[in-house]
Amino acid sequence: MHRIRLSVRENTLPSPDLITPVHYEKALANGCGWVVESDSRVVGFAFGLSTGNVWALFVDPSYEGRGYGSALHGVLVAWLEQHAQQPIWLSTNLNTRAEAFYRARGWQDCGIVASGERRFEWAKP
Repeated sequence: MHRIRLSVRENTLPSPDLITPVHYEKALANGCGWVVESDSRVVGFAFGLSTGNVWALFVDPSYEGRGYGSALHGVLVAWLEQHAQQPIWLSTNLNTRAEAFYRARGWQDCGIVASGERRFEWAKP
């Protein structure tokens, strides 16, 4: 998963050390996670936290455009609706494909947060 997280072209980490294996373990302990496999390797992953936060949804750039992000989004939102606090929310960098991805799926723009990212909340379409 970390290989994928470091390979994305948008919403990049300023330093690979900002997220470590412990962060993935904590996310899984505090929510649920999913992976997509293709060609015998993990090519996408998502984590939702019981706090209602979408902690991650990333697809390996060489596997984009195959519907993996949409599939991950579907299971992630379904789990969050059933098991997480409300509202379901996320934040992402401005003017990115991720921002367009969430808008296209019905997420509501809640403005810019202190980190400079855009906050979205799930409003069941």
